[in-house]
Amino acid sequence: MSPAAPSQRDRSVPAKAGAGARRTALAAALALALATASPQAFPQTPATRDALLAQARQQHGTGHRLEALAACEDLLRRWPADADALRLRVRLLAELGAAVRALELARQLPTPLPAPELARLEADAAAHQARWAQAMPADTRHPYVEADRALASPDPAAVDDAIAAADRMIALARASRSREAAGAYQALRRRGGTLPAYADTPVADALLQQRQPEQAIPLYEAASRAQPGPYPEEEADPRIGLAHAYLEAGRHRDAQQWIDRVAASEPAWLPAPGTVRPRANPHKTEAELTAALVRQQTWRYREAWRRLEALRAEGPANASIWNQLADTERARGWPRRAEDTLVGAAGLDPDDTSIRLGAIDTWRELGDFPRVEPALREVEAVVPRDPQVQLARQAWDRQRGWQFDLEHDRGRGGSPNFGDADHETQATLQSPLLGERWRIYGITRLAAANLPEGHTQRERLGLGLRGYARGFEAYVQALPAVGNQTRRTALEAGLRWLPDDYWTYTLDWSNTGDADVPLRAHYYDITAHSLNVSAQWRASERSAIKLSANADRYSDGNRRHGWEAAWTQRAYTAPWFSVDGGLQAGATSNSRSDVPYYSPSCARWIAATGRLENMLYERYERSWSHQLDLSFGSYDECRYGSGWMASAHYGQRWAPHAGLAFGWGIGWNSQPYDGKRDNRVMLDLTLHWGE
Repeated sequence: MSPAAPSQRDRSVPAKAGAGARRTALAAALALALATASPQAFPQTPATRDALLAQARQQHGTGHRLEALAACEDLLRRWPADADALRLRVRLLAELGAAVRALELARQLPTPLPAPELARLEADAAAHQARWAQAMPADTRHPYVEADRALASPDPAAVDDAIAAADRMIALARASRSREAAGAYQALRRRGGTLPAYADTPVADALLQQRQPEQAIPLYEAASRAQPGPYPEEEADPRIGLAHAYLEAGRHRDAQQWIDRVAASEPAWLPAPGTVRPRANPHKTEAELTAALVRQQTWRYREAWRRLEALRAEGPANASIWNQLADTERARGWPRRAEDTLVGAAGLDPDDTSIRLGAIDTWRELGDFPRVEPALREVEAVVPRDPQVQLARQAWDRQRGWQFDLEHDRGRGGSPNFGDADHETQATLQSPLLGERWRIYGITRLAAANLPEGHTQRERLGLGLRGYARGFEAYVQALPAVGNQTRRTALEAGLRWLPDDYWTYTLDWSNTGDADVPLRAHYYDITAHSLNVSAQWRASERSAIKLSANADRYSDGNRRHGWEAAWTQRAYTAPWFSVDGGLQAGATSNSRSDVPYYSPSCARWIAATGRLENMLYERYERSWSHQLDLSFGSYDECRYGSGWMASAHYGQRWAPHAGLAFGWGIGWNSQPYDGKRDNRVMLDLTLHWGE
């Protein structure tokens, strides 16, 4: 019986790291050892060339390839130029898994191999190198060496072999050339070809990197059906990839149900040969991490955080657990805690790219900008093709680049401060970061209202400077008046300080009080020196308490003081849906009431608040969400008694891609002023470009 074709034997092994790769390595090493062994390692009989060749062919025909190779080498030591022995050695090495060495020797043959046979051998060598490319790189500082070496061989497309093409796709994926891998897969499908089973998972990984989850899902599902488990420790688990694909395709319920079943099916511990102590099951850990990620990505941050804390307690030496825990902490508003967690993760695995990217994201959030660019360049120098690294670069370039914001509000009603129609527009264009600490920006501010007394408007155009330090942001700006109705230049300054993950302090000062002085007061050329301060304690995304106070000194002699306290609490969370409740209370007092604008001698209010938020659509950086804000309470004004107050606001936000977002909303407010009720309808529009 003739032996199996070398191409089919060699390339039918799954192209994955681990057991398959080790088996190939052992065979190749043994073959090479035999091929280079000393003469004393082999018997010296039979002595004739024909006898040795016949012995080699007989051993090959019965499947004893190592013995056949030994006879071949014995013959070639005596007759080094024997063409038949040289050809047979090439074939034997190829069948034993040493395809790269076989190709090297084939190219040295005095008589070249036929073109189809040489192309086949080249495809086998490429397949072998592709499998090595799937393994952990020998040097983490140069992770693409093995994959690039595999891709340096001729394109197996010339062989018209789906298996060879699949091997090349695997190498492309390992080399972080997922775009080419996905393109090769599409080309294979157009030709009517199919992937061998071992290539389903790595090709699906490439498709997922190219943000094609719908195409990756069938491949992951096929791989999961073909090998439902258990998986060797070193092999990739397609079930994990399938959960990610479900999530990225917007099928979050399928993702959660699937990954929860996978996590439940995997044992926590595996027997360790040679010891009574078991070892942790890496597939169990990976499934639990993915289950936490699914919850984090669908707004259930506390649930994800609790799962990860439990995992860390069970496996404190696992860097991946620490890294994902840090990501969840950052999502919950704890960047400093995340930073400390990442230090622990880096101590366990200092070369992990995702850990270093997590640290970069944390510094960006903290405003520690000088550390970002050097760290990002270090990562890019090692893994420039990594999609996550490329996304981090894009996000940082957006954040440190130009920023533009536009806000427009329009209202109708009978408010004593705003008249029966008013509108306000503010636009800000900020320069890129200068020295990683400063921005120069231009700002324009337009406001107008139709009052019973007549029309009034306030127009300003100016410049500002904003500075950043770790946990600290400050600004100063000057806005000269534009037009005849505004004469005084507005000088404004403020700061925002976050000393830790829980407290935020703000201070804002203005010599004109544009944010506090109503347009009716402006009609009478009244301005104010205003000071606003606030302190907020935020436990997490679930609860916060804020206290603010203001002091305004009006140019007409009026002195206004006020305070407001607000408490919010998360009441309900579901995938991409949340409900918050809370309370607001406040008071204000004025030294003068005989002024043309609304200025009660004293007033108090208390209201219950609610907020519903829902993600309608999310696809990577593209998202569409809507929000509903409600409040109802009591407003008590000195000398006029109390009455109910209520407000409602509905808004939507659309982000077509990273760095661009539009918002719109409509609102209604009802409140008594000096005993007369005012019902006001508002429309607001927003635009943000940048990060």
